[in-house]
Amino acid sequence: MRDEELKTMRKSFQTLFNRRKQLLNDPEIKNLQEKVIEIRKNSINNNEELIQIACQNLKNNDIECYFAKDGNEANDIILKIIKEENNKIKTHSNTKIAKSKSNTLGKISKSKSNTLIRIAKSKSNTLGEIAISKFLASQNIEIIETDLGDRILQLKKTDNKPTHPTGPASHLDVHQIAKIINNALKTKIEANPKAIMKAVKGDVLKKLANCEIGITGANAITCKEGSILLIHNEGNISLLSLMKTHIIVAGIDKFIPSLEDAMSLAKLESVYATGKLTTSYMNIISGPSKTADIEKKLLKNMYGASKIVLIILDNGRSIANSECLICIGCGSCILTCPVYDAVGNEFGFNSYLGGRGIAMASFIEDDELSFKSGLFYCTLCGLCTINCPVSMPTRELIEKIRANSQKQGFYPRSHESIRENIQKKGSPYE
Repeated sequence: MRDEELKTMRKSFQTLFNRRKQLLNDPEIKNLQEKVIEIRKNSINNNEELIQIACQNLKNNDIECYFAKDGNEANDIILKIIKEENNKIKTHSNTKIAKSKSNTLGKISKSKSNTLIRIAKSKSNTLGEIAISKFLASQNIEIIETDLGDRILQLKKTDNKPTHPTGPASHLDVHQIAKIINNALKTKIEANPKAIMKAVKGDVLKKLANCEIGITGANAITCKEGSILLIHNEGNISLLSLMKTHIIVAGIDKFIPSLEDAMSLAKLESVYATGKLTTSYMNIISGPSKTADIEKKLLKNMYGASKIVLIILDNGRSIANSECLICIGCGSCILTCPVYDAVGNEFGFNSYLGGRGIAMASFIEDDELSFKSGLFYCTLCGLCTINCPVSMPTRELIEKIRANSQKQGFYPRSHESIRENIQKKGSPYE
């Protein structure tokens, strides 16, 4: 990251740190923290049982469930669903044209112009993990990021890795963002946050007009109810959930016992991630759109999605240390990390930033990827754990991964010369 980006990132992080300071000392939040730690530990320890019960209840709620062993399999499932749904749309469109009394050239041209497959996407660490945007782009499918920060980075096109889970563009100042928007959208807006928001919002809504497939992550999946919780501030997930087909991708670590537990988790995540007691929106999805307002007879396909698909992703989680899976995704660990403060998002893997990202990289792929993502950048100071709402022992995880990585030959070569000096001279110095 460039110096000016690091400076802006630090300023953004300090603003968030100050905003939530008073909340973190609230006795109620401390009690909530203890409750969520217990929920997460129990959920991880009973993961297989929770998934089994939840999947049955999800299916009872007409939510289709697929299992993906890794990112490639998840992407293939997503692509298959998109193609199937797009074929239905094209068939329906062709039928309407055939029935038309006046099959003019203009109508045919309009039909052809709508053949582009366009998918609306929300902010999601899990979707970033499997690099879904890059994959679908390679299949000539256009992705529209609906989160403001993600859309800014998407329009930036290059050097556009996020810097915070809930504030992806925290490293860009208002002047840089205005320049990005003006270049991408051919506008002439001033460097004003409200003007930028208005321009991006208008562009996104215009592109979503002909979009019928939305793809999101999930904050929690409940076992008892067979429900999916999604939290957001911008309202974009509400738009996506109303599309004809809603695809949800979530890791096996997202399963928890009940909606009450999900609410506790959502509240704690909001406090640590945004400095607010709750987010603007919490969507609880328990099945496709339906109504029973006519003689209490159940009718499907009212306003919302007619098809909901949940893709349950393993991608190394089943072999990962349980401590690594306790994370609630708030991004608190990177706010006070001295390494992240110095190098920014170079320390981390994909959308998983900081030390936790280094640990995830090891399980998602291998120790070599963990090494390349900054395994030996960490100072092992432990500030990440101190500032983590669920006390994830990131330092201990990194120490274990380093030991394995070194055995496989993935370590800084300067360490090798230090080791040789100690062996030969009894000192690390030459």
